[in-house]
Amino acid sequence: MASHPARRSLLAAGLGGAAALSMGAARAETMPETRWRLASHYPKSLDVLFGAPETLARLVAEATDGRFQIQVLPPGEPVPAEGVIDAVSAATVEMGHAPATLGSGKDPTFALASALPFGLNARGQNAWWLQGGAADLFAEVFAKHGLVSLPGGNTGAQMGGWFRREVKSAADLQGMKIRIAGLGGQVLAKFGAVPQTTPGPEIYAGLESKALDAAEWIGPYDDEKLGLQKVAPTYHYPGFWEGSAMLHFWIGAEAWKALPKAYRAILQAAAAQAHAEVLAKYDARNPRALRRLVAAGAQLRPFPQDVMETALKHSNDVHAEISAKNADFKRIYEAMKTFRNEEYLWFQVAEYTYDNFMIRARARG
Repeated sequence: MASHPARRSLLAAGLGGAAALSMGAARAETMPETRWRLASHYPKSLDVLFGAPETLARLVAEATDGRFQIQVLPPGEPVPAEGVIDAVSAATVEMGHAPATLGSGKDPTFALASALPFGLNARGQNAWWLQGGAADLFAEVFAKHGLVSLPGGNTGAQMGGWFRREVKSAADLQGMKIRIAGLGGQVLAKFGAVPQTTPGPEIYAGLESKALDAAEWIGPYDDEKLGLQKVAPTYHYPGFWEGSAMLHFWIGAEAWKALPKAYRAILQAAAAQAHAEVLAKYDARNPRALRRLVAAGAQLRPFPQDVMETALKHSNDVHAEISAKNADFKRIYEAMKTFRNEEYLWFQVAEYTYDNFMIRARARG
């Protein structure tokens, strides 16, 4: 018997409504209301670095229609700057944003994931992480601490820092009180320097009072905010202890496991966008900041060749000493060295040749 048109219409409406309800239930199941907190290592004044988790949080919220919200917290609310990785590991917060070097006190292997004296440059570090197997190597190490990590930006090559007097030879570093942390501090200690872990906000006062002879920070855009050229006018380069500095989004392993697959994918995509933006912002902003610093009295000086050569030797010694005591560090350090050698084989053929020509052409006007 033929179905009545009105009946067919009601049946279709009923099926449509049921399908809509079913889809809505599925969406609610796969996209649950989720609220996370992210502790930043960086204050809001460092807008490029603090901006990375803000970008991530905004993209995640937009991609989930606001169902997955991440609150970005500055240092001290409630996690101190130096405690970000520990807080994520302890599940005090679900996420954090900090350089891996923050964890090197517990395990120096962490330093390899961010910045190693005479390590990879920013492009090399990115390639090693995304295509060279580094992500898998570090995943094993971080899992021991209940952590998952996603790339969260890179500063690029950093500056060598601000000195109250110019370094003209390796001997000049003897006895210098220098604000620097991590493995770079161990390298400078071999010169006879005295590493200091002075917090960023206290650097100016330390240099002004002569409690510090020198201090490294980041690069022109961020250094300009501290006004250090007024108290330590010699601005040395490069920061050989940080040929690049890769930052990370840290996620508690249990929090990561509890996320729906769709949220994990969204978080990874948002992190990738934030990661790319950090280096782009620095590359765009550092040139103008450097011009302003020089106009304000900064005296740009390269580290002398003997400083660089001696620093490379001391760095190799530090890495060998750590490798002898830490199997994870040795395994990943050897992998990094192999990748670094291959990268520079390529860079010297095309990248360096091109850049060198263009730099000289610029100098000729």
